[in-house]
Amino acid sequence: MELRFSTRRSDSPWVETVWTCTSERVAEMTSVATACWGLVFWRWDGRAYASVTGPETATGVAPVPEGAAFVGIDFAVGTSLRVLPASSLVDGGLELPDTTRTSFRLDGARWDTPGPDDAEALVARLVRAGAVVRDPLVTGVRRGQSPDVSARTVERRFRAATGLAQGTVRQIERARRASTLLARGDQVADVVTGLDYFDEPHLARALRRYVGRTAAQLRGGAAGPIALDLDQPTS
Repeated sequence: MELRFSTRRSDSPWVETVWTCTSERVAEMTSVATACWGLVFWRWDGRAYASVTGPETATGVAPVPEGAAFVGIDFAVGTSLRVLPASSLVDGGLELPDTTRTSFRLDGARWDTPGPDDAEALVARLVRAGAVVRDPLVTGVRRGQSPDVSARTVERRFRAATGLAQGTVRQIERARRASTLLARGDQVADVVTGLDYFDEPHLARALRRYVGRTAAQLRGGAAGPIALDLDQPTS
């Protein structure tokens, strides 16, 4: 196996998932669209790196060098960094300077580099320091609440907090969920109906744009490594 990729859900309301990836040789991984921004820490060739990653609105290919080891934190939609506008991170990111094997610099302070088991402890410190923030209106909308403001205000606040339109976030999240359902063996027609796609071609276009896989590839486990844990629960 060239790549070992795994994720876990987080109990923190600030974190969506924590993931790890290690490579045994030079490889390519299919990246998947995501509405989340994140922090990624990796070691390769005796050096340590850290970066902020932004939401991704389309699939792509991510090269992974031999012997690299990654730990990533995907933050919940609606959270953001105090020092970086969400819009500046969409389909991009920022490598953090002055990173060592044990620490990294962010928002004018130095922080201990986390492992996969203490990612939430780092996030809690970032939140207490005010380096990671969130818009309570957006958090409420994500939980199904109806705020006492206009739809235009909700959309403006949502874009400011996430860098994305609400519709874009829904489309990305629906395609990711469809991928998990197909990978566990659900029938294409059932996924179309259950997730309110218009028809099978509509689903196919969404998978091609956001996931980089066909329904058949997902159901058959084909086409190589993908940055999506297809064994995650779907509920």
